Amino acid sequence: MIRSLSGRVFLVLILGVVTSACLTLWFSLGERQHGLIQSRETHMLERVEQLIMTIDSLPADYRKPFIQLLPRFGIQISFTPDLSSAQTVNSPNAAILVQKLGDDFHITSLPFIQCQGMGPAAPMLTCENIAVTLHDGSHIAFTLLPPRIPLPPISPYFYHYFLLFLLFVAGLAYFVTRMTIRPLQKLSQAALDLGNDINHPPLEVTGATELRQASSAFNAMQSRIRHHIEQRTHMLAAITHDLQTPLTRLRLRLEKVSDSELRERLISDLSAMQDMIREGLQLARSMDSSEQRQKVNLDSLLDSAVSDACDAGQAVMLSGSAKMSVQAQPQAILRCVNNLIDNALKYGQRATLTVQADHGMAVIRIRDAGPGLPPIELEKVFTPFYRLETSRSRDSGGTGLGLTIARNIIEQHGGTLSLRNHPEGGLEATLTIPGKSI
Repeated sequence: MIRSLSGRVFLVLILGVVTSACLTLWFSLGERQHGLIQSRETHMLERVEQLIMTIDSLPADYRKPFIQLLPRFGIQISFTPDLSSAQTVNSPNAAILVQKLGDDFHITSLPFIQCQGMGPAAPMLTCENIAVTLHDGSHIAFTLLPPRIPLPPISPYFYHYFLLFLLFVAGLAYFVTRMTIRPLQKLSQAALDLGNDINHPPLEVTGATELRQASSAFNAMQSRIRHHIEQRTHMLAAITHDLQTPLTRLRLRLEKVSDSELRERLISDLSAMQDMIREGLQLARSMDSSEQRQKVNLDSLLDSAVSDACDAGQAVMLSGSAKMSVQAQPQAILRCVNNLIDNALKYGQRATLTVQADHGMAVIRIRDAGPGLPPIELEKVFTPFYRLETSRSRDSGGTGLGLTIARNIIEQHGGTLSLRNHPEGGLEATLTIPGKSI
């Protein structure tokens, strides 16, 4: 089954043109066959008219020898017709003979009979039988064999011409298909690029009127989306940034609270608020694609992230290599990987990274040693501020933005991020990103 639109358009064009050509050929051959039959019938009736007039002019004794010497040409002549079943003139050929001969001869139609076709192995045919009364009162019957004109033989050159015709039609169909589908492919690629980078250059407005309208509409949509995202990002960044100053002052004042137990509780709540603001600022930055993209060696980036974690005394291991480079924002990708490592360490005490290349995609798996997640929660945890246990403290549960930030970053680079419970235990995050081998 052809799934692509280009394949379907190409197939429809090919089938349509070839079917039209075959129908045209069939109709033309049929018309030629019909024309040949009519020409043969006309010629046969003219010959019958000439024979009648010639036989009528001959003496009776010379008629049979004359007829025996005549070539048949699809006509059989009998001098002893059975007129008991004679009918009025009701066949088209008999009526034509009446028009040609006038009132000089009496024409009657006899019932159709079975007669032997021309040739020794010819089949039996249904033949028309017409009786003619001459001037001397004698009767002659003309049995007219139906015309059997076969279709003209196919010339060997016909196959060559037909093959050239098919090649020409295929080339024309391919050209029309490419001309029709290419704008859709450009629009599809532009939509994909827009999903990866909101600041991707707009579509070039060229082509037919409908294509120019579609390109202009797409560019306008991209501009509006970019404007809305920038507004939301700036608003979130401004709020989180402006909250830092009053929270810092509040923390300084809490230090002066005399009740130590109350002071610790208030400072703990304040620290949780500051963590939420800090992660909110990171969320805003994850949606901001202003950082320049550059060619990044993925293995070096992962090795750097794991080395930093190991230097901090964390149980992080890396195995495998992708041997790929990605066109990415280095700091954003590093933030994505660090968030996944931190998440694994927080809930699973250790993080094991494996990386490999798979059909043009770099696949990074980060597995922890924790209890995993209920299957229904594997997708919900990517919702901003979603936490599995509302009763858990901020120290154990975080703010619920780490996975959201990681997915935002990786999707902006054309990749995916998913979670699953590993068969051998623990939660495994699978991160894929397109790249090129190095």
